[in-house]
Amino acid sequence: METLSSNACFGGTQHVIKHTSAACNCDMTFALFLPAEAQDGPVPVLWFLSGLTCTHENAMVKAGAQGWAAEQGIALVFPDTSPRGEGVADDEAYDLGQGAGFYVNATQDPWKPHFQMWSYIADELPALLADNFPLDMDRQAIAGHSMGGHGALTLAMSLPARFKSVSAFAPIAHPTSSDWGRKQLAAYLGTDEASWAAHDATLLMQEKGFDGPVLIDQGTDDQFQDLLMPEALSGAMAKRRQNGAFRMQAGYDHSYFFISTFMEDHVTFHADALWSA
Repeated sequence: METLSSNACFGGTQHVIKHTSAACNCDMTFALFLPAEAQDGPVPVLWFLSGLTCTHENAMVKAGAQGWAAEQGIALVFPDTSPRGEGVADDEAYDLGQGAGFYVNATQDPWKPHFQMWSYIADELPALLADNFPLDMDRQAIAGHSMGGHGALTLAMSLPARFKSVSAFAPIAHPTSSDWGRKQLAAYLGTDEASWAAHDATLLMQEKGFDGPVLIDQGTDDQFQDLLMPEALSGAMAKRRQNGAFRMQAGYDHSYFFISTFMEDHVTFHADALWSA
């Protein structure tokens, strides 16, 4: 590992770290915020998965999460959204390739050699964090925005008992039925749509739900609402009687202004679940 930067932040430290990823077969960068309490022992950890075109930096800088995390004594992990670098496949479109990993393990060329984001987030990065930082990996929660909301929800429902809580801001809620999903799932996983279902939050909610609390915030003025399909997920949650809340926030769009407005709610929601576990 190489520490690219470390900055004092709300009594703790905000790190940016680069490491060689075996899963993605390239160097990967992530950001890690450690609160002051980490100096005395392991602290709970909240993952935040970002959306299309983002790197580790967007949420780290714009979401306003560190102050609330410091108040609650929990760490934050901001992974990148895809593999990057020379030799890593890419596409001219903003919603495929680098910056658009969709948190799946690609089975198709040219994506397969590097785009193994599910394994990276589910296995490799947690193991690296557990071995090198004072984190209580028995107390994990996960959140995300847009494509990252899709990732957070699918990981949480597919890894039973891994996460104590899950939340999302404007998630891509039903990718198997949306142009934000069908294009990418076909490219990464192939045309057999049966393989796509494991990466659709609405289908997973219908099939199994989540064994903890869920919080979803969606802006009513989100310019991408037709692509996100929030009504599919909210309907699935209601039918399952999932422990959770799906909140439509009047006047808010898809931006980080929306995320930062409700970040305190999300961090507090996760801290309650983490500290009561």
